[in-house]
Amino acid sequence: QVQLEESGGGLVQAGGSLKLSCVVSGVTFSSYAMGWFRQPPGKVRELVAAITRNGASTYYTAPVKGRFTISRDNAQNTVFLQMNSLKPEDTGDYYCNGDPHEQGVLKDPRTFDSWGQGTQVIVSS
Repeated sequence: QVQLEESGGGLVQAGGSLKLSCVVSGVTFSSYAMGWFRQPPGKVRELVAAITRNGASTYYTAPVKGRFTISRDNAQNTVFLQMNSLKPEDTGDYYCNGDPHEQGVLKDPRTFDSWGQGTQVIVSS
């Protein structure tokens, strides 16, 4: 069973940066497309970025495009999310998850079987 451990969140002022990390175990990491998701307070969990198994292609949702960068290190079983020019609306709990199918990370977040504990990001204005 996949195990996910997110870290790197914190409190930052608007315009600042944070880099999130997610270490994956229990599966062959390089066989999984990965995504970063966030859940703002009182709202549903949503995808913000995704990356293919080999890291060659990435996808971003409109609110974060141009500010966030997803990357991965298959040797370290880790996926990253570099977040720049942070805005108060980026506040939320951030999670990673994956799927063995490249398009699988684009599915409804409610369909994933399990999640890590997440890491909290708070952006102050």
